[in-house]
Amino acid sequence: MHNNSIPFNRPYMTGKELEYIAQAHLNGILAGDGPFTKKCHRWLEKTIGTKKALLTHSCTAALEMVAILARIQPGDEIIMPSFTFVSTANAFVLRGGVPVFVDIRRDTLNIDENKIEAAITKKTRAIIAVHYAGVGCEMNSIMEIATRHNLLVIEDAAQGIMSTYYDQPLGSIGHFGTLSFHETKNIMCGEGGALLINDEQYIERADIIREKGTNRCQFHRGQVDKYTWHDIGSSFLPGELIAAFLWAQMEAAEMITQIRINLWNNYHQYLAHLDYKGLVKRPTILNNTQHNAHIYYILVPTIQDRTAIIKWLSDRNINAVFHYVPLHSSPAGTRYGRASGDLSITENISDRLLRLPLWPELKLSQIESVVDAVEKYFSN
Repeated sequence: MHNNSIPFNRPYMTGKELEYIAQAHLNGILAGDGPFTKKCHRWLEKTIGTKKALLTHSCTAALEMVAILARIQPGDEIIMPSFTFVSTANAFVLRGGVPVFVDIRRDTLNIDENKIEAAITKKTRAIIAVHYAGVGCEMNSIMEIATRHNLLVIEDAAQGIMSTYYDQPLGSIGHFGTLSFHETKNIMCGEGGALLINDEQYIERADIIREKGTNRCQFHRGQVDKYTWHDIGSSFLPGELIAAFLWAQMEAAEMITQIRINLWNNYHQYLAHLDYKGLVKRPTILNNTQHNAHIYYILVPTIQDRTAIIKWLSDRNINAVFHYVPLHSSPAGTRYGRASGDLSITENISDRLLRLPLWPELKLSQIESVVDAVEKYFSN
């Protein structure tokens, strides 16, 4: 990589990760659910206020566990935005579920809560709220709709750690929440995730599903004298080295979040005049949410502009990227799911969205270089 290039992401380390990995080795436990995993579980339960947190090897794995816990059967429908990562849909398709795609809001790019009810049928089992860029969906409306129709609510908070909606941490509001600790996320361990369970009735079964369908957790707690196969499940837990790395990040979570928010605010301020001129649109953060500065994006006028800006920035050693191709228009999306109503906002936004570099060690001078290059593109 070019010396003065600006990558889209650079994984941040606090400096304690390798020490904790060595400590895990000294503890003599490298498989899952050792002392560091338990520390991570306690931190998540305390910080997010969830009844039970379970580390998984990815957010995808956490979503797959939810699909099993929700007893999704072939033909069951799950309402979700089309503007999301494939795992949101794939986890349920694996169990025979049918994703029903709903359009997003123009301001937050989250599922449009006013379009959910029209998508509900006799087959609907759950609603998935994806908190895009760590900005909370309108959870009060979504929970109210779900209660009225007796549906489960799953918060896909892959991007949402340390964010809140009306002071409630994202992931703590629905029946389930899922988190990602992928290397691009605010708090990370390379690949990793967590399942958050906010409804106690699912806790015992979650332990079994996560341990390949066995009651191994009860065995380790001394509740049974031998463990055996009880249910369907898989190997959803991460190794202890991953948890040791993650624990170093959790200890620094507030600091990391604050650093990112400061960087985000700099972008927001520097790009204001381009927004006022109508050349770009900046992110919208509603007053009822506190975001975690996971993504700084701009919306540019057209897909042609976006393609040209990506190349323009790349020529100046700046790596900016687009985001999701809408699931409803993807080959698997058309095969396994269906669209509910018009998804024109999703299509329009996904063509125009551009994500700018953002990681904790990004310098103010680098942000200025990025903004300068974007300005020059428009002045040309």
